[in-house]
Amino acid sequence: MNWEQLLSLKRFGDTEKRPRIEQDETRLGFEVDFDRIIFSSAFRSLQDKTQVIPLSETDFVHTRLTHSLEVSVVGRTLGRRVGKVLLERHPNLKKLGYTFNDFGAIVAAASVTHDIGNPPFGHSGEKAIGEYFKTGNGLKYKGNLSEKEYQDLVDFEGNANGFKILTESREGVHGGLRLSYATLGAFMKYPKESLPKKPTNHIVDKKYGFFQSEKIPFLDLVNDLGLQQKSSTKNLSFYRHPLAYLVEAADDICYTIIDFEDGINLGLIEEEFALEYLIKLVKNTIDTQKYHSLQHTKDRVSYLRALAINTLINESVAIFLENEAAILKGEFDKSLLEKCAYEAQINDIIKISVAKIYRSKDVVEKEVAGYKIIADLLEVFITATNNNFEGKPSNYHQLTLNLLPDEYKVNSKKLYDRIMLVCSYIASMSDSYAIRLHKKIQGNFS
Repeated sequence: MNWEQLLSLKRFGDTEKRPRIEQDETRLGFEVDFDRIIFSSAFRSLQDKTQVIPLSETDFVHTRLTHSLEVSVVGRTLGRRVGKVLLERHPNLKKLGYTFNDFGAIVAAASVTHDIGNPPFGHSGEKAIGEYFKTGNGLKYKGNLSEKEYQDLVDFEGNANGFKILTESREGVHGGLRLSYATLGAFMKYPKESLPKKPTNHIVDKKYGFFQSEKIPFLDLVNDLGLQQKSSTKNLSFYRHPLAYLVEAADDICYTIIDFEDGINLGLIEEEFALEYLIKLVKNTIDTQKYHSLQHTKDRVSYLRALAINTLINESVAIFLENEAAILKGEFDKSLLEKCAYEAQINDIIKISVAKIYRSKDVVEKEVAGYKIIADLLEVFITATNNNFEGKPSNYHQLTLNLLPDEYKVNSKKLYDRIMLVCSYIASMSDSYAIRLHKKIQGNFS
């Protein structure tokens, strides 16, 4: 892989290249990506989607939206710092007009959209959709779907749904948000289809990155960027765009440290116990006098959080630059933080977060409710959609279909496409909207 090709400014539908040197410096193409994402309805819905605590009644716990914005800030810094060195290593990029800010803009845009495809109720929402098709009423559709189509459903993946949102064409809207291919490449952490599942321990095989419905735009993307093919069979699998490692690192840094911070502020993790773990990350940079002058828990945690994030940014930049050649060849098979000097400390923090936050009673109770809500919504809308296609909708199903936004009312001849449209609709919902709609279809208006 080569950087000139990887930094493609091409957008869906372009018939000619967009040379970097011809860009308007007051509104760069990569910055346009960020703007389009921020103004999209899919991004706005993240303000009411779970990050740590579903439907938290406090005003300081992160949502998917605040988490995504913070990831983009970290991602921008990672991109700029890496880009500054890469321009020195590859002077031809400077001649073509690229600056270190381009790298920051690409990573920031990909980072701010990294969770855009996640359904309501956190990662349990993905599992809830999958369980409906694996063990619930959706199992009956298995025989009418291809193996990969069915796998898309039983392993419903927020990353793949995000790629669908960003690239899907519909009437009057071609190419989704029409982001630059460099940003789309950096967004895609797992450039493979749903099968075979985890064929190797390489990081790119951990999950999958596109549904069968988006195979054509995926192939257009990887061919334009020159991503290196990983699979030697007919199954589609490629090595990552190098900047995807920085997007992943930004996300890993934020959810590791900031989710931990939320747990402390919520009282789910004892302050003295928690601060001990954060201090292990920042022992080389902490100003003990300043730290001890802070009187409130939130201030102490905030100070340590900022230092911890900076420490992990430094580590991530150093590891990326040290392994640039291996990354470009597809030979770097771990996330950046898995290679950092603080891996043990990070794993300790994650273990505590899992035990004290993600498995806390409040979280589990709301995730259980989310499973029921998502299964019921899928059943109602898929049944109505299929019965309508077959020309035998009941009055109830006709009324139900009226609740679907117009963009999800495409009466496709293909069962997979009809089911995927409903899944996309459910995934687009915020936590609160899913609850309200579920109450209404259950006849509960209280």
